[in-house]
Amino acid sequence: MNQHYTPVTLDEADRYYELWKTTPRRSLDYTLANLWGWQTYYGLEWRFANNLCWIRQTHPETVCWAPIGDWHAADWKALLPQGFTHEVIRVPEELIHIWQRELSPDLVQATEERGQWEYLYRQEELATLPGKRFHKKHTHLNNYVKTYGEADYRPLDDAMVEDVLGLQDDWCQWHECEGSPSLAAENEAINRVLSHWNRFHGLQGGSLYVDGKMVAFSVGETLDHDTLGVHYEKGLNGVRGVYQTINCLFARNAGAGFRLINRAQDLDEEGLRQAKMTYNPADFLKKYRVVLSG
Repeated sequence: MNQHYTPVTLDEADRYYELWKTTPRRSLDYTLANLWGWQTYYGLEWRFANNLCWIRQTHPETVCWAPIGDWHAADWKALLPQGFTHEVIRVPEELIHIWQRELSPDLVQATEERGQWEYLYRQEELATLPGKRFHKKHTHLNNYVKTYGEADYRPLDDAMVEDVLGLQDDWCQWHECEGSPSLAAENEAINRVLSHWNRFHGLQGGSLYVDGKMVAFSVGETLDHDTLGVHYEKGLNGVRGVYQTINCLFARNAGAGFRLINRAQDLDEEGLRQAKMTYNPADFLKKYRVVLSG
């Protein structure tokens, strides 16, 4: 399983999407947009074999991610030969249960990675901000409208990508991305994905304009019939209530017809975790670090 890996490339997009459609639990981590966006930062590589796509990162450590494809159809005993030990990160909980059933529980050692859990919210709640639990969020939304007038929300299209990249550049200058490896990597990921907007399936975005200038954007992706994921969300500093407004209106518009909104993980960043919890998650897509013994 450790041979013949090649860097993630859009040339294999169709092949990847065919396997992606059969994956029982679709994490935001494993979308092609995410793999391509962060390919350089993590040194992401893949290998297509046995009706699965095997993924690994080579930076800062070489370690495998969960494979993509129909987990239920895989012959795991044959794929993990006797005496074989394999470490895998970002493993969705559903795959662990399959491995435990197919390989026996004592051969599957799972350790919780709380920072990798993806936050799942009810679309209806993010779109309407109902009741006391969302009172502060609703207040920020109202303040935006009082300050700038009724929100000028626009779905993203090809012609607006340049505005998005311009806003991202402004955001990065304000936050001094050049001095932060993680922000610089995120900036590269956003530029890589947006510069190839039409190469990805299911991408959609929304934006806010004030006086003809884009002040916020959100980019998401259909994960399955039930769930819309959010990859990036940025707003200009100094615009009152901008994040609460783009969050709400993106859920209301792009999220229409979905039951859940997946807003990614917190990476154990305490401030980010607190912010995500204030939106009252309905559930989590739980992921683990797993050691498999053949």
